[in-house]
Formats: sequence, structure tokens, C-alpha cells
Amino acid sequence: MSLEYTASEMMTVTAARALENGMTCFVGIGLPSEAANLARLTHAPDVVLIYESGTLQTKPDVLPLSIGDGELCESALTTVSVPEMFRYWLQGGKVSVGFLGTAQIDRYANLNTTLIGDYASPKVRLPGGGGAPEIATNAGEVFITLKHSKRTFVKDVDFITTLGFGRDGKGRDSVPNIGRGPTRVITDLCVMKPDPETKELVVTSLHPGVTREQIIEATGWEIRFADQLESTPEPNARELEMLRELKARTDRHHAGE
Repeated sequence: MSLEYTASEMMTVTAARALENGMTCFVGIGLPSEAANLARLTHAPDVVLIYESGTLQTKPDVLPLSIGDGELCESALTTVSVPEMFRYWLQGGKVSVGFLGTAQIDRYANLNTTLIGDYASPKVRLPGGGGAPEIATNAGEVFITLKHSKRTFVKDVDFITTLGFGRDGKGRDSVPNIGRGPTRVITDLCVMKPDPETKELVVTSLHPGVTREQIIEATGWEIRFADQLESTPEPNARELEMLRELKARTDRHHAGE
């Protein structure tokens, strides 16, 4: 019997499955946090979650509103200073994966969280980079999760806040970065990975019921598909139950109930 689930739930479950037990994950707020905590509550109980505010091995009962949410500090093994978090833990090569969201992403997995439009006269000012540029440079690899549309998947981002592979796919060549950069992009339609040679994002897996045409229509460049295109496994009952309980607890908590 097939379970009922939403496209957003499919995305979160797929993103959560990307994390392996025992990984050290530097978590972004929003969709990455949702996926990382679902992983911790299901198949990866020993994943070590780190947030930018300095919380190490945090185990929040509800999803945080921001990196400054007290839930992160209260449920953490310990909290260190932000300089220590970045200089020792992140730049010291102790983070397996950075898990990020974004407002815009382009074909070379560059991320924009700075502005929409011209830099001198932007249409929209966004929150900025925060720790994402450092995370993308120094984490062992980077996972990115976001909803799929032409507004977010653009051929060239308006501003590179966080480096993927640069404007030509060669932005990391001959640069002594610790990490490999983006290795996986998970959306509500599919999974993408960078081509080993060109570094351009390629669709490697379609979520159940999603067609190639849907992805082409939702992507702002001429998207490529892998020769061996896979079908993303559906969520199971436990994953859906844990995700829904987590979100329900979060809603009640932030509503003051």
C-alpha cells in the first residue's frame, strides 16, 4: 500500500537520507535543519549537528527559528564561541558536511543569499551569507536543499554569495580548499549532482511521479539528465511519522502552547 505524502515531505526525507550516521554536519536554518534533525531522529542517531551560534552536538526537540534560538543551546552537549566554531571546528577540517539552503542557485551550484537584481540598485535585499561561504569552503562536502522553480534555479545567480564551482565551473581548480564543494542538490522534484568534468548540475534521480518535462519547465537553464536516471525511493511510514511529529511539536512550541 502506497503512503500519501507531499512534495515537501519527499524533499525533506530525501535530504535527511543523504546524511550518514556519525557524520559531523554544520546545519543551516530552515529546510537543512528540518532534514538534519529528521536524520537524527531516524537512521542517524549519532549524527553530530553543529549550528553557527557555537552549539555542538545539539539535539533540539523542536526546529529552531534561528541560530540564536535558545533550544539549540539548551539541548547541546556544549556551546563554544563563534570564533572557535569557525577557526577550530570548521577551518580545522572537522566538519564532514555543510547543509545549506539558498534563495538562488545556478548551473554550477553557486548560491545567492545577498540580493536579487543589480548590485548597485537591487530589487530585493536578502539576509546575506552568514557562515555559508566559510562552510562551503571548509566542510568536507556540501549538500543543498531548496524548492525547485525558475525563480530559484537560474542560469547565473545575480551575486555569488557562496561559491559552488564559479561562473565557469572552474572556481575550485588549483585552490587549496579543504572540501570538495557541493556534491548533492535535493529539491521537491529531483536530486542533482555536479558533472565530474564540467561541474554543471545534472539530474541523477527523479522523485516518484515527477517527469523530465516538469524539471525542464522549473529550471532556468537547459538542464541535463544522467544517462542512468534513477527513481528516488519513497518515504517510509516511520520517516513520515517522525517528520510530522517534529513539525507539529515545532508549531505548538512557537505558538506558545
